[in-house]
Amino acid sequence: MPDQSPVLSDTAPDFTLPRDGGGEVSLSGLRGSLVVLYFYPRDDTPGCTKESIGFSEQLQAFADAGAQVFGISRDTVAKHDKFVAKHGLTVPLLSDEDGKVCEAYGVWVEKNMYGRKSMGIERSTFVIDTEGKIAGLWRKVKVPGHVEAVLDTVKELAG
Repeated sequence: MPDQSPVLSDTAPDFTLPRDGGGEVSLSGLRGSLVVLYFYPRDDTPGCTKESIGFSEQLQAFADAGAQVFGISRDTVAKHDKFVAKHGLTVPLLSDEDGKVCEAYGVWVEKNMYGRKSMGIERSTFVIDTEGKIAGLWRKVKVPGHVEAVLDTVKELAG
């Protein structure tokens, strides 16, 4: 099966997902804004917590550059609500329980941990421009320095 993952300049796959605290977010409804989507494996694990806190701490800087930031995992909204409350997160978290959005973005991949293969979310970030095209893309993200790199890209795009 060929890899259908979106690449730079592709139109970002649209979606509507439930978010922490209630309500839904549709990518098409954000057209005209820069959007940062960071996909992460699981709520309340060390790397995911650091990454979500990092985006929360810089949320105002992203907003000042005209970007909205959303975290996406396959955790339920109820788990997201607990994660947000426990760590004081301000970044909105979207629930992709059925994994369709993860698959559309090519981040649902086979992982190999200690010789055991399993399916999971590859930590990845997408910056989507005001026309809905992918303008920034990071795969297999390492958390240290990542939020700053994404913010630099957003600031460049915002001009």
